[in-house]
Amino acid sequence: MSRRRAYPNDDDDGYDRFCRSKRRRVSEDQEMEEHLETLIYRIGEKSAASLESNLEGLASVLEAYLSKYRAKVLRLLTDCAVKMPEKCTTYTTIAGLMNAKNYNFGGEFVEQMVRVFKDALKSCNWDTARYTLRFLADLVNCHVIDANSLLKLLDSMLDVAKEDGVPDVRRSWFIYAVLYCLPWVGRELYEKREAELDMLLTTIGVLLNKRSKKHVPALRVWTIDVPHTQEEYLDCLWEQIRKLRQENWQEKHIPRPYLAFDSVLCEALQHSLPTLLIPPHDDSYVYPKPTVIFRMFDYTDCPEGPVLPGAHSIERFLIEEHLHQIIENYHIERKECATHLLDFPYKSKIPLEYCIVEVIFAELFNLPQPRYLELFYGSLFIELSKLQTSTMPQVLAQATEILFLRIETMNTACFDRFVSWFSYHLSNFQYRWSWEDWEECLKLDHEHPRPKFIKEVLLKTMRLSYHQRIRDIVPRSYDCVLPARPEPFYKYTAEGASKYFFF
Repeated sequence: MSRRRAYPNDDDDGYDRFCRSKRRRVSEDQEMEEHLETLIYRIGEKSAASLESNLEGLASVLEAYLSKYRAKVLRLLTDCAVKMPEKCTTYTTIAGLMNAKNYNFGGEFVEQMVRVFKDALKSCNWDTARYTLRFLADLVNCHVIDANSLLKLLDSMLDVAKEDGVPDVRRSWFIYAVLYCLPWVGRELYEKREAELDMLLTTIGVLLNKRSKKHVPALRVWTIDVPHTQEEYLDCLWEQIRKLRQENWQEKHIPRPYLAFDSVLCEALQHSLPTLLIPPHDDSYVYPKPTVIFRMFDYTDCPEGPVLPGAHSIERFLIEEHLHQIIENYHIERKECATHLLDFPYKSKIPLEYCIVEVIFAELFNLPQPRYLELFYGSLFIELSKLQTSTMPQVLAQATEILFLRIETMNTACFDRFVSWFSYHLSNFQYRWSWEDWEECLKLDHEHPRPKFIKEVLLKTMRLSYHQRIRDIVPRSYDCVLPARPEPFYKYTAEGASKYFFF
């Protein structure tokens, strides 16, 4: 006789119903979380409605589900603030609308962002720290954070730049982080805290004058400042901020969707940032390296159409920063990267192809080494040329001519990168080039940079192809710089070789 306990059928049915109900609830919760994630991440993308109406609708949806998915919403908004810096003002607007609807949630979100900022500083994640600080600054525009508390935070950042016995790169980063925020929040501070803003800028000016710039000559792409001055990155940004200040902090590039909700946001209660203790320097900390701003084009190089912003206009900085962010986000997949670069949201207002080419060459020629593999930049140029066949090849050809004309004063490391890129690019476009235009420079000494460049390019292309192919693509006048035909050498059959071999 079996001793196994018998369970009534109705209990089995109840247990099955419980399991099915539990699985259904888990599935529904997961589906809802994924839906919220899609709504937040894709806000404003591929929508027929205006961004403002999308923002208003999303804020209402988040408010409705806040009681059940509060932690999820906080985490998603925090992730977007850090990982999608190009949409900074979009997510600050959402935070402002949420704060107007729910003051406690706004406070929790500010605390979360402050925590992310502190953790980024402790872990030396400088890009995250910079994006988070800018996000906090932009929350002032949305009436989420009090302007006075932000100024105190920025002052504490500058206090770090006054420390003694710390590396210059530490001081420079904290000054840069403060300057980086000002295009977004400068107008608001100018209108509400003008005296404090002036004092902040005066402090920055004093600190910049005390900086050592011994590193600049080693980081310059060219040894001379003609036709473009090669400025250290902090000096260049400082001049752009000063020009923006002269224009009463009016810029034309940053989207500000929160202006459409000014009447709602103005009535919201604001939060004050807590006092932050900046982590002290440690010898294990690695700070971002300084750079020298690369300039190739000015407005005279661009054809009729949108005007290229000046070197000291804040729009030039904002455009370049945005393009660098796109490359950073999509550098693993060159096709997506090229697509997003050409889909730049303000392409109708600027000569986009020229801006893209200059930014990519700036990364390729970055000293002491580029951020990513040199091959990535070459493949990115190829994808851009395929997607924009009407303009990109012409702009690239113009850029190549400009670089070739200035090659006499080019840094040796950049010279080698230029050779590698150009030979690789030619190999992907059947080695087509206007070689006749460079024939005149072949009369120079062959150790002169220009014929030397041509010789190195032909040597590289021969390695990517074969001797006869390269021989056929260049005029006969190039024989003097053409690499010798490679021939096999059999040492055992050569004249004078020993007749006796021992194994």
